[in-house]
Amino acid sequence: MKVMIVGSGYVGLVAAACLSDLGLEIVCVDRDATKIEGLRAGVVPIFEPGLDALVLRNSAAGRLTFATDLAELNNGVDAVFIAVGTPPSSVDQSADLSSVFAVARDVARAASTGLVIVTKSTVPIGTGDKIAAIMHSTAPALRFGVASNPEFLREGSAIGDFMAPDRIIIGVEDDHARDVLERIYAPLVARGAPLLSTSRRAAELVKYASNCFLATKISFINEVADLCEAMDADIEEVAAGMGLDRRIGSTFLSAGPGYGGSCFPKDCDAMLATAGINGVKLNVISSAVATNEARKNAMARRVVRALEGDVEGNVVAVLGLTFKADTDDVRETPAFVLIDGLKQAGATVRVFDPQGMANARRILTDVEFCGSARDACAGADCAVIATEWQEFRALDTKTFARLMRGRTIVDLRNLLDHEALVAEGFVVHGIGRPARLPARAAVAQLRRAGGNDGSVVRKPNRVDVAHGMAP
Repeated sequence: MKVMIVGSGYVGLVAAACLSDLGLEIVCVDRDATKIEGLRAGVVPIFEPGLDALVLRNSAAGRLTFATDLAELNNGVDAVFIAVGTPPSSVDQSADLSSVFAVARDVARAASTGLVIVTKSTVPIGTGDKIAAIMHSTAPALRFGVASNPEFLREGSAIGDFMAPDRIIIGVEDDHARDVLERIYAPLVARGAPLLSTSRRAAELVKYASNCFLATKISFINEVADLCEAMDADIEEVAAGMGLDRRIGSTFLSAGPGYGGSCFPKDCDAMLATAGINGVKLNVISSAVATNEARKNAMARRVVRALEGDVEGNVVAVLGLTFKADTDDVRETPAFVLIDGLKQAGATVRVFDPQGMANARRILTDVEFCGSARDACAGADCAVIATEWQEFRALDTKTFARLMRGRTIVDLRNLLDHEALVAEGFVVHGIGRPARLPARAAVAQLRRAGGNDGSVVRKPNRVDVAHGMAP
């Protein structure tokens, strides 16, 4: 079979590489000539583990080619996957579908034979109906089908997610479209991947509902983590106990600084916008979004409290800029909100990320970009783990002790060995876990508090006042 994929971004390029590796002939189209020339030369424009090798292997085998136009459309193409971006609208928080509709018009104008148009982009319910109307008005005589095939790729593990998926959803309204998609995914189904055929509208909604549910799960566990801190319980133990329940599951129960990235924030907003247009209130999702925004804004205040209420003149090393590990994506990352809050409070901020530095440099200002985690920590008063990169887990505690001027660690991902750090004299603040203090630091804190209950009385600082948190 021959498939054309329009869009060489994250979704389009991963789909193109994986489908070609399954033996299909794939033409990946993007009007960005520079990007296409780079891909032809083996330069993959995004970081995703395993993607480079997959693109190179299938390009060399001739199964994966790249183009800037639709010239191959009438050369035996069975299906066209639309995999272009659907960013938030500049008018409201609904999805901007202009690129999706533009592809539909272009395909309708260029096609001379029957084919199936498949939306791989994340689109609101009812988009397939609009695509069908656009194509029919553009080319009334063209025989075509419109299907929905949402993607469920996690950045950092997208290849595995595509090749061994939890499920394949195909939303179709005719037998021909169903047959084409079943043939495309036959190799994965033969390996045991479950394939569910639904109506087109149901398939469109599955994607949004899934992401909104996962976002809600993250917001929920973060609120439980706050309760753990107040009640001297450990969120790691609570989450482990919850996760053993098969109805709940252990995934997305890691407390942290809030969710970010290219999917959850955008998709939750689009879901709420769709619901609003149709007169439906989605109170659970609205609360999850509000909780997440508050969560991200609270992270700088955590660091300020860890430094006894004042970071003016302090050097804070922020380790991790991407919204999660194993990606270079910094969109909607909690780390940027943290950094803005620390700068407003008067801290000098140093940053390092294994893959996200180039993208971060386009956005962050008034920070010191460092060449390594060790460089960022050298002479720092406090180190903050903002992203769960495994190389940060491997940092030697004695190295922290040797490099840093201060002895405060704020681990927003519960990534480090807190006991080992305490043994080196560090005060360690995690998420949903009691703060760990070495004996001498504990005594000093009690003395500063003027009591024996461990509470610290402090004046409100700029970050607290700015967020309405003054006592």
